[in-house]
Formats: sequence, structure tokens, C-alpha cells
Amino acid sequence: MARVLTPRAEDFPRWYQDLISKAELADNGPVRGTMVIRPTAYAIWERMQADMDTRIKAAGAENAYFPLFIPESYLKREAEHVEGFSPELAVVTHGGGKQLAEPVVVRPTSETVIGEFMAKWVDSYRDLPLLLNQWANVVRWEMRPRVFLRTSEFLWQEGHTAHATEADAKDYTLKIHHEVYERHMRDLLAIPVVLGRKTNRERFAGATSTYTLEAMMGDGKALQMGTSHELGQNFAKAFDIGYSSQAGTREFAWTTSWGTSTRMLGGLIMCHGDDNGMRIPPALAPVQALVTVVKETDGSITSAARTLVEDLAAAGVRVKLDDRVDTPFGRRAVDAELKGYPIRVEVGPRDLAEGRVVLVRRFDGSKTPLQLGEAVGAVTAALEADQKALYDEALARREANTVEVSTLDEAMEAAGTGWARVPWSAVGVDGEALANERAITVRCLFRADGSIPASQDEPDLTAILARSY
Repeated sequence: MARVLTPRAEDFPRWYQDLISKAELADNGPVRGTMVIRPTAYAIWERMQADMDTRIKAAGAENAYFPLFIPESYLKREAEHVEGFSPELAVVTHGGGKQLAEPVVVRPTSETVIGEFMAKWVDSYRDLPLLLNQWANVVRWEMRPRVFLRTSEFLWQEGHTAHATEADAKDYTLKIHHEVYERHMRDLLAIPVVLGRKTNRERFAGATSTYTLEAMMGDGKALQMGTSHELGQNFAKAFDIGYSSQAGTREFAWTTSWGTSTRMLGGLIMCHGDDNGMRIPPALAPVQALVTVVKETDGSITSAARTLVEDLAAAGVRVKLDDRVDTPFGRRAVDAELKGYPIRVEVGPRDLAEGRVVLVRRFDGSKTPLQLGEAVGAVTAALEADQKALYDEALARREANTVEVSTLDEAMEAAGTGWARVPWSAVGVDGEALANERAITVRCLFRADGSIPASQDEPDLTAILARSY
């Protein structure tokens, strides 16, 4: 197949930009740092959104919507929060041709405005837990934008909850982390993630604990795919989110927040993409099978292809017909490779004359002639197999590019090409600062059994060090 993308091994960032352009996923917006998400990518985001939304609701949260504009004074109520976000804020000072009495911030995240309304809605322990989720856009002014990964405006979901006890807040934060985020990334995106605790240096501004899910990209760098935060009583005290306890005393609530975004699209591209384009996991793909008419003669080829499309749809396959015979077949095949359709079924005159079609698997590029009557079963079997194969391949790559080391110097060397697993005691706060000077970060901390520690001060913790996006 003709080369249309810069090879990943030659220039990974260029490959990424080429793919976004050639696969018609997104364009840069008119304001620096913004993006236009094109239909091909947005259809993938909708599938992500639908799955995530179902999981969030199964965890008990309800969807709501809060304003895009937030009074600047709200952010100033939580000192660490405003300090952390201040460099990224977009602030509106004029509206309707007049200077505003108070500047308003364009939503960078919604802890503050949602906290204001939680304080209005919560009065008694009977009102807790209050479990909310919002699908929205946010704005964080980005100095070094990269489509999907770092943009000044992006789409996300942000969950915000209030609880009667610290233990309940922590349990719910970890429930979202495992039952929503980890399962979504593993089962739908086929991306293996390492779950862990962020160091105090890396945690969310205003949080007491931040839990992360880290994935390895095709070039060995890490990408933070999602985070869950325990906020303690910091925002509850700042916004007076209080309640009457069963004992009749007035108490502050314990709050959480958690989020994932269109950054997952970038992770999907960089984790599974190859030199020919995207490879979309079948469970996620908006189109799982593309039935392609290679060439038409008397209308019979298209007719057979339509029948196959109907049979696949009846079997539960998300299927699309490509009967654009006025466009060269080679160009259509390249386009299908770029866009990552998991399965392509080629229906051409010569094969059909012998009662056959050709099944092309995007995962490994294999082409298998088979009898027309076997096509539906072969497609469904390949979809299931290739979902697992993509996950297994990504996991094997991560393990092959993760090195077990014992010192900070060894960890920083290993982080040049992949990940380093190193005792946290060998790094520590001072070592973390030194690594940061070399653009290497501590991605997360975890215990020997893989569980998440309650503090970075626990003994015998393991750290992952890597370069990251």
C-alpha cells in the first residue's frame, strides 16, 4: 500500500499529526489552541460518551448542567485551587459593550460553581450522598497545544459528589476509578492502564488525594487517561457545604471530583495506531465492518453487497456499505485503513463468480478469501478476536518497554525510551524534583500488590517514572 503517513519510527509526532489530518479526524480551530472535531472522530467520541455515561449512571450519579461562566470570586475562595489554575484561565472582563462589575472566568473545571449549588441543595444527612455528573466543554489556555492531547478548549465529563463521611467519599472516588474508568478503558478502548496514586507534587489543585490511570503510548511515553480526586473538606468549607447529622450537629460534607476527556481520543490513536492509520477496537468502532464493492458490472455485485450488509446488521454488527465504484478501489482501501475500520469485506466480480468474498482484518492486515455464506460468522469471530488482540498487543508493548530499576539515575535513563519501575524510596520528593528538571515525571505510586496507597508516605511503594504527554 502506498505510504501516506510519516512512519512512526521516523517521527512519531509528525505521524500523529499526519494521521489526524489524513484520516479526517480534526482540524485546528481559528483561535490558537482550539480544535474542530470532524464527524469521523466525533462518532468515536459519541461511542465513548455513551459507554461512560451508562457506567456513571450505574454507579449512581445523575447528569446535570452548570454554567460556562463562573464569577472570579468563586475561584478565589479556595486558595490552592485558584493558584493551580491561574496560568490557564480565560477571563471575560466585558459583556454587552460594557465592563463587567466582576470578571467572569470561562469554566476550567466546575468544583467552585457546583460547590456553590451543593451548599444550597444539601441541608440534612438525608440529602447525602449527592452524586452529580456533567458533560461539558472546558477552557484552559494552552501554551503548547496538540490536537486531542492539549487544547485550549476540550470536551469532557466531570463528576462531583458530596458525602457525609471521609470514608464514603474515598470509597466512591475509587469506585469511579475502577468500575467506570478502568473498565471503560480496558473493555471498550482495549487500552491497558496502570492505576495509582499521584504524588503530592502532581495531585490536582485543591485535592487531598488524586488517583490516576496511566497508559503507555506507541512511542513509550505515558498519557494520563483520567483522574479521580478526593477533595477532603477543602471545598466544603470554602463554599459552606454543610449538613445536619443524625446526632443533630452541623457538619461539613466531604467532596470528590473526577473526569475524563477527549484526550482519550489522542490516547486511542497513539496506543493502537500503526503506519497505515488508526486501528479502532471493534467494541468501540462506530463502523465495525465496511462492505466494499470492488467493481460493478451489471448491478449484481452491489446487490450481493447490500444483502451481506443486511445479514451483518441482523447479526448485530455495525456495518456500512461502500459502493462508490466511481472512486478508485485503491483510494477507498487506503481511506478505510486510515480510518481504522476493524473489518473490511471486499465484494468483487471475480470472487463473487466463485461464491466468495475477501475478509480483510485491520488488526494485522490479513486477507482471507471465504465463501459468501461464511462471511457473517467470520466477521463476528474476527471482531471478538481482534478486540482482545489489540489489548494484548498494547499490554505486551508496555511490559516490554518497562524496566525494573533500583536507583533514580537508572530510572531517568530508562525513562528516555519507556517506563521505569523503581522503589519510591529511591526517588523521594527531592529525586522527583530532579527528574522534573529533565522532563521526567512520577506518573503514579502503588503498593507491591498493585493496590493504591493511602499516602505517598507508606513504606515499600513502587513508582512509575516516564516522559509524558
